[in-house]
Amino acid sequence: MFEIGTFLKEITETDGVSGFEGRVASRIEEAFSPLVDEKRVDNLGNLIFLKKGESKASSPPARVLFCAHMDEIGFLITKLEDEGFLRFTSLGGFDVRTLPGQEVTVYGTRPVKGIIGGKPPHLRRERDKKQGLKTENLFIDTGLSKEEVKEVIQVGSAVAIHRSYLPLLQNSAAGKALDDRAGVAVLLQCANELESVRHEADVYLVATVQEEVGVRGAVVATYGISPDVGVAVDVCHGDFPGALEHEVSKLNKGPAIVAGPNIHPGIGERLVRVAREYQLPYQHELSPGPTGTDARAMQVSLEGIPTGLVSVPLRYMHTSVELVSINDIRTAGRLLAYFARGINRSFVEELTCL
Repeated sequence: MFEIGTFLKEITETDGVSGFEGRVASRIEEAFSPLVDEKRVDNLGNLIFLKKGESKASSPPARVLFCAHMDEIGFLITKLEDEGFLRFTSLGGFDVRTLPGQEVTVYGTRPVKGIIGGKPPHLRRERDKKQGLKTENLFIDTGLSKEEVKEVIQVGSAVAIHRSYLPLLQNSAAGKALDDRAGVAVLLQCANELESVRHEADVYLVATVQEEVGVRGAVVATYGISPDVGVAVDVCHGDFPGALEHEVSKLNKGPAIVAGPNIHPGIGERLVRVAREYQLPYQHELSPGPTGTDARAMQVSLEGIPTGLVSVPLRYMHTSVELVSINDIRTAGRLLAYFARGINRSFVEELTCL
């Protein structure tokens, strides 16, 4: 039986920081393979899956691109200290306040476990306390001597947070890398739904790389596929005590459909119409500028791609305890599948006239 929580556990507990996504890509490929007609990996490492449409027209079918990034934020080793400690820099943006005490895996010639440490608060001066934590004042402690460290770890070695997936009450779950492995899970839910949904368009489901360091994978994937329509799937800020209502979306109330200049109005309106038609819960999200997602790259690739963005509400973004609702992931996957059902050449031609 298809179980999205099992898939999420597997891919969030498998490391794949930006530029080093190979391990998690293998797990994702295994899950998607039985549900798609074709699969390939492009030169940058994007995983590209195709569900062929059933169009009987003589002209080529419309091409729809759904993408979500599979990379996670992490670190790179910058220096091996004489005592065996490791200095590091961020690969993507972490909330530095959450780093001390985190367990990590350092990928040298073999994986090495360690923890992130720093000066205890008892030994910090008042001036340092007011300035807050900085990555350059932290280090990774593996317990190895300097000689042992130099044998297995190099400057440039990738580092990932180590954290187990944690199912919670009300069908929610917490863990690392849910930004944006939750989006990849949405694509898998969509692929599963498309098994029983007839669609004319060719549907490309892409797990992109290197989003956290400049939406690079989405640029390459969009050029390679040349879609007529694109929808990115990412996360948005979930509600929490003290949050401003207009800055967050509620968990377990459905995905957020984004509006703003990064979004083609015809795509945004179509997503809302589909959600209403199929009685799927959804929310509105506004983005007045370019979004920090794959949608930003898709929109301005080639001659311009009509682009939409669907967001899964997520709490505690860019920490190791991100939290999502499984129900929101399932709903978002169904929304994409039903959206794809209505895409054909006529719809694409109408978009160009807006």
